[in-house]
Amino acid sequence: MRIVCISDTHSMHRQVDVPDGDLLIHAGDSLGTGSLRELEDLDQWFAELPHANKILIAGNHDWCFEDDPEEARSRVRHAHYLEDSAIELEGLTFWGSPWTPVFFNWAFNLKRGKPLAKRWAKIPEATDILITHGPPAGILDRVDTQKGTLRPGCEDLAAKVETLELKLHIFGHIHEDHGQEIIGDCRYINASTCNGHFKPLNPPIVVDL
Repeated sequence: MRIVCISDTHSMHRQVDVPDGDLLIHAGDSLGTGSLRELEDLDQWFAELPHANKILIAGNHDWCFEDDPEEARSRVRHAHYLEDSAIELEGLTFWGSPWTPVFFNWAFNLKRGKPLAKRWAKIPEATDILITHGPPAGILDRVDTQKGTLRPGCEDLAAKVETLELKLHIFGHIHEDHGQEIIGDCRYINASTCNGHFKPLNPPIVVDL
C-alpha cells in the first residue's frame, strides 16, 4: 500500500502537488475559516484525486466539524472521516482523532492531563496506523522562537503511543517541524503542508507499506 500523507492545507489544497498512491491521509486543518463551503470544495478535490481511498480527520481550524457535526459529516462524500473512530483498509486498522492541547481556544481543544488522556485511552491496542492532528510531546513538535525552543506536543499522547505497536503515526499541527522520524518500529510523520508562514510549500510524505 502506498500512503500519501498531507496535513494543514488550510483550504490551499489545490496548490498541492499530490503524488499518486493507494491511500491519501489528511491529518487535519484542511480548512481555512472552518466553513461548510470550504469543506464542500475540499470534498470535490478529493473526488478529483486518483487514490482509491482517502482518510480525513479534523484539526483545530476545522470548526464546522465541531459546531455543526451532522452537516459537516454529510458533506464528506469522497473520504472516510474519522473522529475518535477506526476503519480497516487492506488488513490495516486506522484510528483518527482531532484533539490537541488548548491553544487560544480553537476547535477540538482540551486541557492537558485527564481530558486528553481520556480521549487517547479510546485508541485500540490493535491500531496499526494512528492519525492525530497534533504530535506527541518531543517528536516532530519543535518550534523555534526568539525566546527559545518550544515543544508543544501532547505528553499524554506520547504516553499512550508508547503502549501501542504502531506502524505509522501521522499528524501535523506544528508547521515548523515537517518531516519524519523512526523510533523503534514506528515511523512518525509530521505531514504539515503549510510551513511556519502558512505557505503550502512542504511536500507530501509518501510511505510504502
